[in-house]
Amino acid sequence: MILYHGSDKIIEQPKYRGGKDNNDYGYGFYCTEYPELAREWAVTSERDGFINSYELDVNGLNILRLENYSVLTWLSILLINREFLVDTPLSREAKRYIVNEFGIDYSKYDIIIGYRADDSYFTFAQDFLRNVISYEQLSKAMHFGELGDQVVLKSELAFSRIQFLSNEAVLRQDWLEKKINRDMRARKAYYSIDKNAYVPNSIYVMQIIDEEMKRDDPRLQ
Repeated sequence: MILYHGSDKIIEQPKYRGGKDNNDYGYGFYCTEYPELAREWAVTSERDGFINSYELDVNGLNILRLENYSVLTWLSILLINREFLVDTPLSREAKRYIVNEFGIDYSKYDIIIGYRADDSYFTFAQDFLRNVISYEQLSKAMHFGELGDQVVLKSELAFSRIQFLSNEAVLRQDWLEKKINRDMRARKAYYSIDKNAYVPNSIYVMQIIDEEMKRDDPRLQ
């Protein structure tokens, strides 16, 4: 795989268990297969950045592709690693239930490929936990903004397989507006959902809990 990482610095040798432990999937090196996304991630309103390019040999690596699971498995991992606003009895019970029933042991994987949870995606997930939007609406919202999947190196073996190729300076004057606009498109699409409308046959988190739905429930595929 050819991977890209947006950063405030040049990273020729990614460090195993470097960085923060409260990223989407915990410790890891977070990359994308899309260079334009890495360029957007590289800049902030305060600074320019760099896009680092790598080649990853995936032969023999154990890869967890979250697209093969329901969006609730992705959410269960996010709930473990990221801070969520769970300010009602229902949202607290929803967090507990999703983690217990839809979580998987991802510690045995070398690579995780799954959604990237930017700020707008946190809004979607929190509304789902509050029973405001349905499972179907949450699944649809994951494609707003066209963020693509992130590829996360988790194990020492994976880190030993990545090879630095090149770096390129990224200017905020060229990429910050694109980054902001992508997030705004996601939010605009989400806010266009009528969250007060009754949608027949939709599944909400309260129903998932009350009916004790499990990961293999065909209604959640």
